[in-house]
This record gives sequence, C-alpha cells and structure tokens, in this order.
Amino acid sequence: MKAVVLAAGRGARMQRGATPAALDPDQRRAADAGKKALVPFHGHAFLAHGLSALAEAGVREACLVVGPGPDPIRAHFERVRTQRISLEFAVQERPTGSAHALLAAAGFAGHHPVLVVNADNLYPPEVVREVAALEGNGLAGFRASALAARGNIPAERIAAFALLEVDEGGCLVDIVEKPGAARLERFGPDPLVSMTLWRFTPRVFELCRALEPSVRGEYELPDAVRGLIDECVRVVPVEAGVLDLTSRGDIPRVEARLRGSEVRL
Repeated sequence: MKAVVLAAGRGARMQRGATPAALDPDQRRAADAGKKALVPFHGHAFLAHGLSALAEAGVREACLVVGPGPDPIRAHFERVRTQRISLEFAVQERPTGSAHALLAAAGFAGHHPVLVVNADNLYPPEVVREVAALEGNGLAGFRASALAARGNIPAERIAAFALLEVDEGGCLVDIVEKPGAARLERFGPDPLVSMTLWRFTPRVFELCRALEPSVRGEYELPDAVRGLIDECVRVVPVEAGVLDLTSRGDIPRVEARLRGSEVRL
C-alpha cells in the first residue's frame, strides 16, 4: 500500500497563540515557522513518528506533498535514511485546498489505491492496517470519546473537525466540516469524526480534477468524496485516539504521549 501525506499546510494556528513554557528552543523555532510536521519530539520530527507508524502498519511507499521552492520539510526528509519505507515528494504549487494537494501526488499513485493522511496527525498502526485492508473507498471514523480519552483532542474541540453521517450499512452519507456547537447535537453524544485517514481508488483523482472552488475559494477533498458516495465509501468505526498537532498548546501533551516511543523508518 502507498500513502500520500499532506504536508504542505501553512500552520497559521501553530504560529499564533501563547507559547507554553515547556517548549524547548527547537520546538519554538518550528512553531514560529508554522512547520507542525517538523516540531521535534524526543530527537525526531513529528512527521518521522507518523511515518514510522505507517511503516509499522505495512506501508512501504509514501509521497510527501510539500510546498514550492526550498521547502524545509522536503529538505529535512531528503536527509533522512529509511529502510522500512521509501519516500518521494510532490509539490503543491499553490495552497488551494486538500483536493488540490492530493492531485499533486497523482503521478505517485498511478493506477493503485492509496492511503491519504495528514502530516500533523499520528495514527495508531492497527487503525491504518484496518483502513488499508478495505476494498474500494473508505476512511476511519474515530469516536469522539476515544479521541478525548486515548488521544489529545478534548471534547470541546470536536466541533472544529469533520463529523461523519453514516447509514445502517456502514456507508458514508455525508461529511460535515466544522459543524459548530448547534449542528453538533444532531450527531448524537458520541459522533464519528474524520481525522483524514482515507483509502481511495484512482477515481478520486478524476473527481478532484472536476471540482469547482468552494465558498472559501479552495478545492476541498470532502467535496470530491461526495462524488464517491454512490459507490459506498466504507466507514470503519474506531475506538482509538489520534495525536493531533494543531497549536502550540498541543506540543506538551504530544511530548508526554510520545515519551519512550520508537521511530523506525
């Protein structure tokens, strides 16, 4: 299985806000630059921990979608020696949305299915394996309660993520981005949350190419996914946590969670 890692984000929220006293100088520098994937934890960039988890799940090829020019994420990982997972790079020339970022890796994917993940999330290897084993298109639906109990995402932040509406057969009906407190209630007390752990067939690239810009002027991956719903986008319900690196306040909690973890690339 191949994986596309969306790593071209600007990290504006990481650049803002108060800096916890616990951050070391290298963590501060990465946060100031908005490079979430490069925030170091126990001697390794956060994305190195994520790539190690992908390798543990059986992923052998990964493509990092990075920004144009002398991108620091590319520069960092071009120097990293790997044995379990090979790395390639694709360039998103303009920051115009997640679907546009995925299209940059179309050549890497070729005619094969691919996993698509975020560079600022660390997923449990067993969940990655379960999603990779699907037939067709699908994603992990993380229970909100598990994200709070087993990850670092408190319940009050759930409304800032994408929530999943699923039918009785386990197929995706709709994906609602940032529903807000009012709309959150209709998903029940323990909704399923998308943390951007997808498995796609090559058809997703056709749908990404055909997209019109959203109201925000971006080409959004959930809009492309809606074109796949007639084929049943399988949702795997997951009782597991994710480590999410969105703001500076997340860094100390992630630091504690990763203490003693091994990175093997």
